[in-house]
Amino acid sequence: MTGNLMEGLAAIGAIVLVGVLGQGLWRARKAKPRQAEGAEDGRLEPSMAPGEASLAPTSDEDHGAVAPLPELRPVGPRKTARLDPLIDAIACLHLDTPISAELALAHLPPTRRLGTKPFLIEGLNAERGSWELPAAGQQYSEFQAGVQLANRGGALSQIEYSEFVQKVQGFADGVGAMAELPDMVDAVARGRELDAFAGAHDAQLNLSLRANGAAWSVGYLQQCAQHHGFVAGGLPGRLVLPGVEDGSPPMLVLAFDAQAAMAEDPGHAAVRELQLTLDVPQTPASAEPFPAWHQVARLLAAEMDASMIDDSGRPILLHAFATIGEDLAKLYEALAARDLAAGSAAARRLFS
Repeated sequence: MTGNLMEGLAAIGAIVLVGVLGQGLWRARKAKPRQAEGAEDGRLEPSMAPGEASLAPTSDEDHGAVAPLPELRPVGPRKTARLDPLIDAIACLHLDTPISAELALAHLPPTRRLGTKPFLIEGLNAERGSWELPAAGQQYSEFQAGVQLANRGGALSQIEYSEFVQKVQGFADGVGAMAELPDMVDAVARGRELDAFAGAHDAQLNLSLRANGAAWSVGYLQQCAQHHGFVAGGLPGRLVLPGVEDGSPPMLVLAFDAQAAMAEDPGHAAVRELQLTLDVPQTPASAEPFPAWHQVARLLAAEMDASMIDDSGRPILLHAFATIGEDLAKLYEALAARDLAAGSAAARRLFS
């Protein structure tokens, strides 16, 4: 299935990439870039905690009668990521009697990562009977520690596993617990198998919008993006369409030249190309992220007088999106069959 997906995407000129996405920008022409309307062209400062944004598009007349964006479907509050035997190697730490959170906190390792893998210690709340991160004022009757078996940095290595054992044993000694560790050979083998699955089912959709005529000023670009619900991201040159859950990853990312975004005079900082990205495993299929990616690309292309192109500069035709959508449906099914449905806490951790 995945082979057909990748071949199909290549044939129609779209791009499926794994890892960090980057595109070189064309040099701005000498012509004055298009300016934002109704306000002085300025910079939209990055924000790590954007507020709610309206997805109401401008009129069809403004966009050449292109269909509006589909309404985002709420999928409920985001659940905080916790240890999961599906993607973590977990060690059990047994206590004879409950201990205070203060004792546990005093002996927690200072790091949350081992090499490239997240590392976490949770406690079983003696009163509530639920697993949680140790919190002051609580008592814990048991602990468990876990290291992620795989992520986009690769599979768990023997070196990372050895660091895991050291950190777990040090914590166990500090709180007087007996550590029951998973077998290293089994953990590393599970990590490799999970990494192979993830590598075959990871997808990021990326296309570029290139100006057909005059370049865009930063303010004009931001104004057009805001029409469709985008807000400032955490980095210069990055706009995001917020996810449907509080604190969830963005549904879409719109990226352009960071130097232009930081220019002293953004009204004269010309941008000729931008990238629109959908990280498939990070958003639930029920939120319809692919239709949103498709429609945003079409609407912005119409509004900004731009062409949709792939990384080789070839035009992406509209019928290509239907083929991509069919192949993505199969990808969503494969992820769900592995209990790694797109947008789930486990999938977000694995594909990160």
